Amino acid sequence: MSESKQINIPDIGDFAEVEVIEVLVKVGDEVSAEDAIISLESEKATIEVPTPEGGIIEAIMVKEGDFVSEGSPMMSIKTSSPNNTKPTNETKEEPKQAKETPKKSAAEEPVKAAPNPPPVPVEIPKQPGDKLAHASPSVRKFARELGADIAQVIGTGRKGRITQDDVKNHIKTAMQTGGQTVVTAGFDVPPFPAVDFTQFGEVDSQPLNRIQKISGKYLHRNWVRIPHVTQYDESDITELEDFRQANKADAKAQGFSLTPLAFIVKAMAKALKKFPKFNSSLDVDGENLIYKKYFHIGIAVDTPNGLVVPVIRDCDKKEVFEIAKEMRDISLKARDGKLSPSDMQGGCISISSLGGIGGTAFTPIINAPEVAILGVSRSSIKPVWNGKEFQPKLMLPLSLSYDHRVIDGADAARFIVYLSSILADMKKMLL
Repeated sequence: MSESKQINIPDIGDFAEVEVIEVLVKVGDEVSAEDAIISLESEKATIEVPTPEGGIIEAIMVKEGDFVSEGSPMMSIKTSSPNNTKPTNETKEEPKQAKETPKKSAAEEPVKAAPNPPPVPVEIPKQPGDKLAHASPSVRKFARELGADIAQVIGTGRKGRITQDDVKNHIKTAMQTGGQTVVTAGFDVPPFPAVDFTQFGEVDSQPLNRIQKISGKYLHRNWVRIPHVTQYDESDITELEDFRQANKADAKAQGFSLTPLAFIVKAMAKALKKFPKFNSSLDVDGENLIYKKYFHIGIAVDTPNGLVVPVIRDCDKKEVFEIAKEMRDISLKARDGKLSPSDMQGGCISISSLGGIGGTAFTPIINAPEVAILGVSRSSIKPVWNGKEFQPKLMLPLSLSYDHRVIDGADAARFIVYLSSILADMKKMLL
């Protein structure tokens, strides 16, 4: 006989809402007890979750990218029951099998260990990148079997995760270059020296929070792997500010603030339509541009735990008031730490606004796989020459960082000039 059993996430320590980074089986697979069936990634480690007993996988209740906790349903498995076998035969044959098994496994053990050496000596980090390599245990094992250094492999999967194809491409590239070391985003530079700061005076050490740890390595990757160029401009938002001031009371009555950023988001959607290259991404091979027909814009939000970039979708189809209201909602979710992964995926371009704090210009880092990001600084009144006289105008500083592999300087200049012209003329924005 056989019966179906549900397998739940077992005790995984003090972790909650841990991400599923790989499902290691599929429906119909036959597994044995203690076989790994999914991989989880917490803040501190990658965890392989085994099945408590063998059988056939009937249903899979989780997928890559899900967040699970202890007790969450994981899979359904059809197990075989030995009730239809004869107890006398089992009793007689059991000791014989028990005696034979140790002899066979002892003879085979060295053979199995040879192609798959223990992971600890292989994965002792030679540089910080090894320790930070984002790969599941099965992919690490695959890399070891092929003799690839996981620290040197560039991940192209979700959130930069290393896949088996990445390992294969790494080895292929190494063979094409005559076996030379493939230099990755770290450029193989010497590590920072270890400094005992206490010798100079009193110090206080505080660990980075989770968002800082995660975003830090991706910002570093984007900065060193993307050729950044930043184009600067100023937009006359005098008319926009007059319109905003005239309508902000209506917005406040509806429970949200009508900020300049809502207008910038709307103007950005129109600029992306006119300059579609800014609404594209390079494919994994870096040989083709993928042009997007949707207009989702990421908004950088400063939270107590660090910077996050939730995405406002279909900005081209929404009015300024709708965008402002949605910005309020996602900002509250971000500051309460309630953003889901889907809230931060699918962006076409990002906007980082520091206008509420100050500053005149800055160089924002591109949020790959996007090809550009707009930085917004604080507006100020400046004298502007109109051909006859100087007039006081409210000028908004803009900083556009772009991927020079995709966008050249002339296109970037045209884009930011067009964006500035929309912000300067309310009729262009609302039409």
